[in-house]
Amino acid sequence: MATMCTSFTPITLYPQMLTETGFHRHVTTVRVSYHLSRWATLRQFSFTQRRVELLDFPFLKNFSVLTLQGQRAPAHRKASKLAKRVIACLDVRSNDNGDLVVTKGDQYDVRDHSSSKEVRNLGKPVELASQYYIDGADEVSFLNITGFRAFPLGDLPMLEVLRCASEKVFVPLTVGGGIRDFTDGSGRYYSSLEVASEYFRSGADKISIGSDAVFAAEAYLQTGVKTGKSSLEQISRVYGNQAVVVSIDPRRVYVKSPDEVQFRTVKVSSKGPLGEEYAWYQCTVSGGRDSRPIGAYELAKAVEELGAGEILLNCIDCDGQGGGFDIDLIKMVSDAVTIPVIASSGAGSVEHFSEVFEKTNASAALAAGIFHRKEVPILAVKEHLVDSGVEVRMQ
Repeated sequence: MATMCTSFTPITLYPQMLTETGFHRHVTTVRVSYHLSRWATLRQFSFTQRRVELLDFPFLKNFSVLTLQGQRAPAHRKASKLAKRVIACLDVRSNDNGDLVVTKGDQYDVRDHSSSKEVRNLGKPVELASQYYIDGADEVSFLNITGFRAFPLGDLPMLEVLRCASEKVFVPLTVGGGIRDFTDGSGRYYSSLEVASEYFRSGADKISIGSDAVFAAEAYLQTGVKTGKSSLEQISRVYGNQAVVVSIDPRRVYVKSPDEVQFRTVKVSSKGPLGEEYAWYQCTVSGGRDSRPIGAYELAKAVEELGAGEILLNCIDCDGQGGGFDIDLIKMVSDAVTIPVIASSGAGSVEHFSEVFEKTNASAALAAGIFHRKEVPILAVKEHLVDSGVEVRMQ
């Protein structure tokens, strides 16, 4: 049996991961930290060469044997690949009555095009998240698109959503939106690290940073100096890179020649309105409302250096259109960085998922509206991916 030691390699495990093979490095002892809202304690796992001994964790004793990298796999077993992930995204905001609802934008516009102009209501956050977990989602991502600046930090409505969801959803939970320094209605100042810490304590496994990461990347590219003061740097330093996702919201800008701009361009699959063959992807902040002088390629490279562990790559042009992911954009960014890239915006059919995995290096694909409206079930996506030869985790 492996000898227990006092220093541990920090790795977050979820129950379904105990049946997976192919750890990135050999470990003999792993400290597994679950949020208090889920498991109420910190446990230790001691690994033997061929099996896992579960210490004081009796409800996991029926899990399958775990083979560690560094041990020779049985000859009859096919070597496993890193599975692609299917992620369900829930945009959460308050409607005109003040209730938190899941909504979905059309190029980031979440209001109906009818005369009422009401916020689209596609369900309740915790109920939908729980259903997506049951349906086989590999992760669930919450995006808080309502500002609650008047609230004291401990009373933010999104925290209660996380607490309730973490009791029912046992795959990684990501939350984004509003993770920055802010001052509440009473004048109390909170740092971005305090905000993130409260989200983690409430059940989040990862946090997603948007606008704040753009500003940090711009400053870094201008000066070449890592100040360590940005929310991205602070949170990744305290909680680890794997806990920080950077959400990028670019808009396609067509040009006739790459020489017209200083940013990385791609030769697009479909020409622009004036026959342009090239485009660069201009990043935005504040929910796509304000454009910034930085491209998606440059931003992705910069945030990786600043400590991001994953990139959520959206595309305003494709959002809510159902015509497929922006393959040109996703390939450009996923080829440029070494951290995982989540493809987002535009999924409308199961074929769009296999296309993005076959044509790019995306590690995961995220969708929202097609799941909320029950147009495409998560299980149908995964079955199609399996039929297409894409490795995914099936329940």
